[in-house]
Amino acid sequence: MYAIVEINGQQFKAEEGKKLFVHHMQNVEAGQTVEFEKVLLVDKDGAVEVGAPAVNGAKVVCEVVNPLVKGDKVIVFKMKRRKDYRKKNGHRAQFTQIEIKQVIA
Repeated sequence: MYAIVEINGQQFKAEEGKKLFVHHMQNVEAGQTVEFEKVLLVDKDGAVEVGAPAVNGAKVVCEVVNPLVKGDKVIVFKMKRRKDYRKKNGHRAQFTQIEIKQVIA
C-alpha cells in the first residue's frame, strides 16, 4: 500500500518505513509525530483511489528523524565572454528528514 501525498508544495510517494527528505519544516523537533492530510492518491493492493483534489479521510503519519539537514552546495556561475561580466553565486538547500510510520486510508 502506498499513497501520493503533498508536503510543503511537493508530491511524494509515501510507503511505510520509507525515509524522505522534504523541504525544511519550521517548529519541528526530532522524534515528533507529524500528520499530512493532503493525500492525492491511495493504492491498496491494486485498488487505486484518486482524490479530487484530496482523498477524504486519508492521512499519512510521519516521525521527524532529523529536523535540519543541509543539502549539497550548488554553485551558479554566469559569464559573458569578452565583456568583463562574471557573477558567482551559490546556495545550500535545507531539508527535514522524515520517516513514514503509517498510511491511513
